[in-house]
Amino acid sequence: MRKIIFSFVLAIYVLQWSMLSVAKGVFLEPEKFLGQVFDNDPPKPEKIWITKELKSEIKSILGHDLNVIRLRYWDDESKSVWILEEIGRDKPITVGLVVKENKIDQLNVLIFRESRGWEVKYPFFTDQFKQTALTIDKELDRKIDGISGATLSVNALTKLARLALYLDSQVKNK
Repeated sequence: MRKIIFSFVLAIYVLQWSMLSVAKGVFLEPEKFLGQVFDNDPPKPEKIWITKELKSEIKSILGHDLNVIRLRYWDDESKSVWILEEIGRDKPITVGLVVKENKIDQLNVLIFRESRGWEVKYPFFTDQFKQTALTIDKELDRKIDGISGATLSVNALTKLARLALYLDSQVKNK
C-alpha cells in the first residue's frame, strides 16, 4: 500500500513539475519577433525619453512608476513595435506589441516567467487585442475577456496594450 501511495504522490509531483516547466519560458526571442514583424530587416531602434509628463501618464496606466529614463521602440513609418514588460503576479512578462494606425495590430507574449497564468500566451487570448484602440480616458475601446486563474497575467497584458498605444500616440504627435 505504501508503494502505491508513494507512486501516486510521485506521479502528481512529476505532472505538476512538467506543467510548470511548459508554462514558463521563452516563446519567441525579442530579436526574432522584430525580424518577423519587419521581414528580417528591422529599422534601428529609436528612443522615447520619459519626461515628467510621460511619467505621470505611464503611472496612471500601469499603476506604478516604470523606473526607466527612456524606452526603445522600432518604427518604419507604417507601424511601431514596442517590447515591454509588466509584472504578472511576481515576475515580469515580456510582450511584443505592434501598433499600426493607432490600433494594436499584433500582441505576442515573448517571455513568460510566472508559474501561473501562462494561458495568456495563446492566440485565443492575444487575438482579442487586434484592432483595439485607446479611448480619450486611456482605456481600451473594447472589453478583454479574462481567463479564470490568470487574472494578474491578463491585467498585465491589458496594461501593456494601453501603454503601447499611448506611447505610440506620443511619438506620432512629435
